[in-house]
Amino acid sequence: MARASLPVRNAKRSPEQMLKELRQRLREIRDLSGAAAVLNWDQSTYMPPGGAAARARQYAVVSKLAHERMTSAALGRLVDALAPYGETLPADSDDARLIAVVRRDFEKAAKVPARYVARASAIGAASYDAWTRARPANDFSAMQSWLQQMVDLSREYASYFAPYAHISDPLIDDTDEGMTYASVRALLAALRTELVPLVRAVCEEPLADTTCLHGDFAPDSQVAFGLSITRAFGYDLNRGRLDRSPHPFCTKFSADDVRITTRIRPDELTYSLFSILHEAGHAMYEQGVAQELADTPLGQGASIGVHESQSRLWENVVGRSFHFWDHYFPELQSRFSRQLASTSVETFYRAINKVERTLIRTEADELTYNLHIIIRFELETELLEGKLAVKDLPEAWRARYESDLGVVPPDDRDGCLQDVHWYGNGVGAAFPSYTIGNVLSAQFYAAALRAHPDIPQQIRAGEFGVLHGWLRENLYRSGRKFMPAKTVQRASGEPISIKPYMEYLRKKYGELYRLPLSSAPAERTRA
Repeated sequence: MARASLPVRNAKRSPEQMLKELRQRLREIRDLSGAAAVLNWDQSTYMPPGGAAARARQYAVVSKLAHERMTSAALGRLVDALAPYGETLPADSDDARLIAVVRRDFEKAAKVPARYVARASAIGAASYDAWTRARPANDFSAMQSWLQQMVDLSREYASYFAPYAHISDPLIDDTDEGMTYASVRALLAALRTELVPLVRAVCEEPLADTTCLHGDFAPDSQVAFGLSITRAFGYDLNRGRLDRSPHPFCTKFSADDVRITTRIRPDELTYSLFSILHEAGHAMYEQGVAQELADTPLGQGASIGVHESQSRLWENVVGRSFHFWDHYFPELQSRFSRQLASTSVETFYRAINKVERTLIRTEADELTYNLHIIIRFELETELLEGKLAVKDLPEAWRARYESDLGVVPPDDRDGCLQDVHWYGNGVGAAFPSYTIGNVLSAQFYAAALRAHPDIPQQIRAGEFGVLHGWLRENLYRSGRKFMPAKTVQRASGEPISIKPYMEYLRKKYGELYRLPLSSAPAERTRA
């Protein structure tokens, strides 16, 4: 960037003029981040394999440019100059929060060298490309050196924020601001106490019959059905689209271009469907952020955990409810009349909510899912602490699954290679956000029900406007304007708590399996 474009340090300018310049600079940074997202989306969807090496370089260049702009001296001077003005504004005003959040982001980003950002981006892109081949080939040896680099990069990143209480703290703070290794560990421990006896009780019952979910289901029909539901939910396809990728995800290029992907299994009916509903939850959150916050750090979800609450709410709390399928099963049955002709809605409902100890996190039911997260959290902690060597991960993974879930992966494809996170985005932060999201999904839904008790009846009628509207007004609009803890408090009326989540699970699965799933004291534990 030419020096001529920088402001004169001692120029007398009004706060309004400086805010205008700040927003212009932030828009440039957002556009660069959007360009990086386009590169990543293309690599995950349509890019030919031969483009991987160049894509890694391209991604590194764009990421480095965005980081350099975020840590520029000019931006730092602007933030410093605006800080006194921000303190004169109402604390919850858009401008006050923008100045405060940009200052925090600038100070964090300034601690990380641009050369590290470029190197980490390039290695992450190349590692992801290697993973797309290594997992189908069940070849952990091909990923061992890549994973070691990702562990080393995560350790190096944490070192820029030393001293810290735990090496995971800087990584967790990036995804779920305000949370720490200690608070995440406490949350997971409280859930483990609740879930282990619950899983044991339900798994002693006969397994639900899932025959109806397996057969020959045309991919295009699957996608059309899923897309029709997302439209009804409120996903705006004028500002989004659906594509296919090896691992489903949501990505945002701008406030008016929020895309989702899914993975199709022709022999399984619901894998793609629930992936679509899950990613649509993410997308609706981003599409619902107030337009006046767009192109700034406030114009996105409050945290990864809060974001995950929306994918889980629409996928599970709504999408796996009986009210939902009482409305949608006839349509599904008509689309796949040959396969579902003799299936009742009750049978289908039990099938999609089957509880079973399984190997694959993304296919896990609501009761066992968080046990998968706990295993990953413990393993990645040991990797970061140096207590577990990368070469020993496959065996450690098998041992932990056998002890905690009673199942043993037959290979690494369905073991330590199944999740892309460690191989593309680093080690030490992503997985706990899923559990935080599960907990918050029930908490936000319970708050919506208090405001609108007839939401279940509306869902039974295929109407989602009231629920979507409540979420948009009470959660989506504020984006990242407030700290995650305050966002949760404002929307739900209480701090994050596992109580609504455990009440939801006990009621749902107690009715499904006709079991008296009583409460336990730990249910009232708060994180």
